[in-house]
Amino acid sequence: MDISALPARERILLTAHELFYADGIRATGIDRVIAASGVTKVTFYRHFPSKDDLVRAFLDHRHGVWMAWFVDALGRRDAQPRIAHGQALPVLADVMAEWFADPAFRGCAFINAVAEVGASVDGAADIAREHKREMVEVIAGLLPDGPQRMAIAQAAALGVDGAIVKAQMGDTADTALAREAVDDLRRLLEALAALR
Repeated sequence: MDISALPARERILLTAHELFYADGIRATGIDRVIAASGVTKVTFYRHFPSKDDLVRAFLDHRHGVWMAWFVDALGRRDAQPRIAHGQALPVLADVMAEWFADPAFRGCAFINAVAEVGASVDGAADIAREHKREMVEVIAGLLPDGPQRMAIAQAAALGVDGAIVKAQMGDTADTALAREAVDDLRRLLEALAALR
C-alpha cells in the first residue's frame, strides 16, 4: 500500500504499525519511523510529542485493525449459524490457522507490547487489557446463552492466547509449531464447547 499521499499523521501511524509489529517497539527508534514515513522531526513531534504517545496510538490502531479482521474471519466461516448447535467455538481454530499462515504474523501485538514495555509506557497495559476484554466478548458471542458462557469464553480466549504464543515460537519457514498450536487449540475448543 502506497501511503505517500496520506496525511502526515496517518503515514506516521501506519509506518509505526508496520515497524513496531514486525520488529518490536524497543527495537524501532523514532528516527527510523520518521525516515520511513517521510516526515520531518518537527512534523512527527507535532503529531506525537513522545514515543509513548506513538506506542499508545499504535496499540489503539492495531486494536481496530485486528478486531475488524477477527470478526470478519469468523463471519467468513459462518460461525453464527453454528451457535445454537454448540459448534461455533471450534471455528476459532480455523481463524487462528489463517492468521498464523500470514507471512507477516509475529504474534499478538498486545502480548508483545506488554512484554516489551509493560508499565513503562503509561496506558499500554490498559489498552492491551481492553483489547483482550473485547476479544472475550466476541468469543462469548459464539456461545449460546447460559450460566457458563463467560467462563467458557474466557477459557477459550486463554487457549487462543496460548496458541498465539506457541505459534510465534516457530520459525517462519517451519510451520510445524503453528499447526501444532492450532491442533491443540482445536482440541481445547471442542472440549469447552461440550461444557455448554
